[in-house]
Amino acid sequence: MSRLVAAALVVALLQIGFLSWVITGRAAILRNGAEVLLRIEPVDPRDLLRGDYVQLAYGISNLPVRLIADRPPEAGLSDGETIKVRLAKTADGTWDAVAAYLGEPPAEPEPEQVDIAGRIPPGWALSPESTVPVAYGIERFYLPEGEGLAIEIDTRMRPFTMAVAVAEDGTAQIKALMDGEDRLYEEPLY
Repeated sequence: MSRLVAAALVVALLQIGFLSWVITGRAAILRNGAEVLLRIEPVDPRDLLRGDYVQLAYGISNLPVRLIADRPPEAGLSDGETIKVRLAKTADGTWDAVAAYLGEPPAEPEPEQVDIAGRIPPGWALSPESTVPVAYGIERFYLPEGEGLAIEIDTRMRPFTMAVAVAEDGTAQIKALMDGEDRLYEEPLY
């Protein structure tokens, strides 16, 4: 009987430890990551299991292949590759892609630059005149119930931005939905 209780206790502690590790990692990015503002382009607002959300695309979601500094010389298809996109702050306070790397960037970003990690899905042409979609893991933002549709309509009428925290390794987490200077919805640390 005591072995069963001890085994159950060990399993419970492992589960709690794993969940704590996930939550702490996310909170560390939100607390310590470099904050960037990205222009958003919404898609749709409802998930039956998790409630209202805004499906987002960003100005950096369709990346011109010419920005990929280390792309293969022959115009082939992507294999579902990871990519680091170098962002630079623009005059209006938002951040745009200035370069990208299929491998690790050759140098650290300059001040007012940040590298964000993304993924190119397989099967996209890597010819210099094309663009490729890049997913950063920040394409969905959940809202209080009943507010997703209203936000989606508003984002189609005027520009909104998303404050995103980017860790040193390029991992991104959404911090807040912005309407101009106003933070409409902010993600809690925990």
